[in-house]
Amino acid sequence: MRKLVGGKLHGIRVTESNLEYHGSITLDPAHCEAAGILPLEFVEIWNKNSGARITTYVILGQRGSRCCVLNGAAARTCQPGDELIICSSVYLDGAEITSLSPAVLTFDANNNIVEKLHYSVTRDGAGHYQFGIVAEDGEILQPPLKSGLRQKRAS
Repeated sequence: MRKLVGGKLHGIRVTESNLEYHGSITLDPAHCEAAGILPLEFVEIWNKNSGARITTYVILGQRGSRCCVLNGAAARTCQPGDELIICSSVYLDGAEITSLSPAVLTFDANNNIVEKLHYSVTRDGAGHYQFGIVAEDGEILQPPLKSGLRQKRAS
């Protein structure tokens, strides 16, 4: 079994840090559902501002609140306004990689969903892996480059 990306919230902003709570990260249920992240699921959190990396579990906040609240010890790693990447994992046999299509949500500064993308792994005729990012409209996007994500894959 291999540990693979299950879903991702990319660029979500911390709305609050609550040191006195028992622990975890509180997220808007709508964001979790759109990314395929379950309540009580362990997620990895990477703080783009500080470089901090932590693991904790998800609890659900108020639907529609766009909240991203770090609780307990995790509150020491993030400040309101910090931009995070939150990633869930799944375990699959490596041969099943082509059946995986994890959702990746991107956010604006107010935690509104800007895009819902999907990662895609396929195999070409020679059996080599090909990685792509697919937009909701089916457009295949090139992996992130210096000039940004929204570039069409070269033919």
